[in-house]
Amino acid sequence: MSVVLNFKSHLSELFAQALRKVAPDSLQPEILIERPKLVAHGDYACNLAMQLAKPLRKSPRDIAQSLIAALPKSDVIEKLEIAGAGFINVFITTSAKQHVVHGVLQAGASYGHIPLGAGRKVGVEFVSANPTGPLHVGHGRGAAVGDCLCSVLHAAGWNVTREFYYNDAGVQIDNLTLSVQLRCKGITPDDPSWPEAGYRGDYIADVAQAFLAKETVEAGHQHVQACGDVNDTEAIHHFAVAYLRREQDIDLRAFGVNFDVYALESALYTDGKVDEAVNKLVASGHTYEQDSALWLRTTDFGDDKDRVMRKSDGTYTYFVPDVAYHLDKWRRGFVRVINEQGADHHSTITRVRAGLQALDVGIPKGWPDYVLHQMVTVLRNGEEVKISKRAGSYVTLRELIDEVGCDATRYFLAARHPDSQLVFDIDLAKSKSNENPVYYIQYAHARISAVLAQWGSEQKILLQANVGLLNSEYETVLLQQLIDYPQVIENAALELAPHLIAFYLKSLAADFHSYYNASRFLVEDDALKFARLALIAAVAQVIRNGLAILGVSAPEKM
Repeated sequence: MSVVLNFKSHLSELFAQALRKVAPDSLQPEILIERPKLVAHGDYACNLAMQLAKPLRKSPRDIAQSLIAALPKSDVIEKLEIAGAGFINVFITTSAKQHVVHGVLQAGASYGHIPLGAGRKVGVEFVSANPTGPLHVGHGRGAAVGDCLCSVLHAAGWNVTREFYYNDAGVQIDNLTLSVQLRCKGITPDDPSWPEAGYRGDYIADVAQAFLAKETVEAGHQHVQACGDVNDTEAIHHFAVAYLRREQDIDLRAFGVNFDVYALESALYTDGKVDEAVNKLVASGHTYEQDSALWLRTTDFGDDKDRVMRKSDGTYTYFVPDVAYHLDKWRRGFVRVINEQGADHHSTITRVRAGLQALDVGIPKGWPDYVLHQMVTVLRNGEEVKISKRAGSYVTLRELIDEVGCDATRYFLAARHPDSQLVFDIDLAKSKSNENPVYYIQYAHARISAVLAQWGSEQKILLQANVGLLNSEYETVLLQQLIDYPQVIENAALELAPHLIAFYLKSLAADFHSYYNASRFLVEDDALKFARLALIAAVAQVIRNGLAILGVSAPEKM
C-alpha cells in the first residue's frame, strides 16, 4: 500500500475534492480536520457539512451524506460516520497506521516536515541584547525560544532568516562608555564618584584592561583596535561595544545559536534610514508639532494616546528607529516578521505597528508578529540565585551553560510557554533521573540505540519488516504518537509555540519507556523481532528530529 505520512493533509485534500463536486459554485471554506476527544468518535473529524449548511440551504446531515458519496476512494479510510448535527467522523485503517513506521524510516530527518510556509520568507529577530554586558539568563530564554521557533518554522516549510538587532546607540551605551573610561582611569565602583547608572560588573574592568592594552577585537566582520587613549570617548565607545558584541557572540555559539543577519541601530542613523522614515511619516499627514516636539498620531491606529517621535532637544524616541528598521525588513521582502523579545517590550508593539501603518507603504495591519517571554528565576538548593561572579547583578547565560550543559539549558529555557514565568532549577537540570525531562528523553533514545546496537544488523532491513504484527496496546499508542508528530510541528508553527515540541517529546519518551519495560525486542521470531525493531527505530528517528528542533543532542550512549 502507498504510505501516507500526514493523515490530516491527506484527508484535507480528499474533502477538498469532494467539496468541488458537491458545491462547485460556493465560496470554498477552510477545511478543518481535527482529532476528536473520544476514541469512539474516530481518528479524525470534519465539520465541513455544518459550514456549508447556510450557503447551500440544506441540512448539515444531508450535505455530510453528499460529501461522503463524493469523497475519492482512499485505502487509508476504514469507515466514515455522520455524528451529531453533521460531523463526519473518519476512522483510519490499522494497516495505514502501521505503515507509518516505514514512512518514518524512509523519510528520516525530514519526517514531520510540512509545506505550510510554502517557501515564503520569514524574518525572526531574537536575543537582540544591548551590547552593554554578558548575556543574562533572560537573554538565554530569548535565544532558546527564538532559535527553536526558527527551526519549527523551517520544518513547516518557511524560508527562515535569523536576525540580531544591536541597540548600539543611546543612553545605555553612553553609560557603558563612561563606565569603561572610569575603569581605564583607575576609578572603581566603590568610589563615591561612580555614577548611579554606571555598570559595576567585573567585565567592565576586562574591557578597560583590553582597551589600555590596545587589543584588536572582531565583531560582526568588523575589526576594532583600541588606541589606549583614556580621554578619547568615541574610541572607548566603539571598542567597548565591539568587545561586548564579541563576548555575546562567543556565548551564543556555545549555546548553538547562529545568526544570518546582524543589524546595528547606529547604522540606521548613519545610513539616513531614520530620517527617511520620519520624512515619510510627516508626508503621510499622521504627524503634528506640539510643545517644540514632533508627534505621531498613533491614536489613528488604535493606540491609547499619541506618541512623541522627536523630542524638543532634537533626539528621537526609541520607537522611531524601530519603525525605520522594520521598514527596512519590509523592503527586504519578508512577507512575515516575528520578534521574540522580553515581556518588557510589550508597550512598544502598538506604536511600532502604528508607525508602520502610518508610512502607508502597504505593510499589513498587525505586522510584525511578536512572541514575548517572561522572566526566568534560577534556583539552586531550593533558593533563588540572583548574582553572577562576573556580571555582578544577574546570572549569566554562560555560567548556566558551564554548570548544567548546553542541552539542559536549551531544553529548560524553551520547554515552557514563553508567556509563563519560568523557574530554572539547576539541581533538576543536572540530575540523571526520570524527573529531569532532558535526561528522560535522551535516555529513551540511548535505550533504543543500545537495543539496535545489540541486534547489530543493517537498519535498512527494517524497511521490509511486517509492521502488521504491531498490534499490542503499547505499540498502538506509539504508532499514534508517530502519526501525531507532523501535526505537532504544524501546531507549533501556527501558534509560534516551540514548547509544544518539548511537551510532545516528553510524552513520546514516556510511552516508549512503558513499551520497553513491558516488552522484549530481540525475540526468537524474526518477523516479530524486525517489526518491533522497526517501530523503535522509527521512535528514535522522531526523537532525533524533535530534539534537533530544540537544539538538543540525541546521544546513543548514556
